[in-house]
Amino acid sequence: HCNFEFDLCGWKQDENDDFDWHLRTSSTAKLGTGPATDHTLQEPSGHYIFIKNSFFQLPGQKARISSPVLSRKNKNCKVCEGVIIFYYHMYGAHIGSLIIYQRTTLKHEKILLNLTGNQGNFWQHKALTLSGDGDEDFQVVFEGVAGEGPKDGIALDDLTFSREC
Repeated sequence: HCNFEFDLCGWKQDENDDFDWHLRTSSTAKLGTGPATDHTLQEPSGHYIFIKNSFFQLPGQKARISSPVLSRKNKNCKVCEGVIIFYYHMYGAHIGSLIIYQRTTLKHEKILLNLTGNQGNFWQHKALTLSGDGDEDFQVVFEGVAGEGPKDGIALDDLTFSREC
């Protein structure tokens, strides 16, 4: 489980992307850029990770962050399919996309979810099933794609893997 209150909890910025996810609080955000509070504490001082469209990113550029490697060798992972639960905030007229992948250690990627455009000015909840394709270890990758509005952004909080994996 990662609530981003202290650090990225082992989640890593991908090296082959265009920009990074940033740890931040709503109290340090400019008005109109992102959620009013984090999801965990429901406080402006609570932390989450965020990408913001800006003049430094072109529409379509990507920021990727990936989970620690999850092992398929765990017998429970073979029997039960794992789940990742997370909260996201995507608000703005020119918001880009949030794409979630399951990536094997051999770099095969499968899209689990693709959200594009304004999803509303509130935290939303998703639970995605992690499919058990063979014995290959894997990661979950969150990819934020820049849109066209300089104030629009995508936030993530409370990323949790089920006990099975």
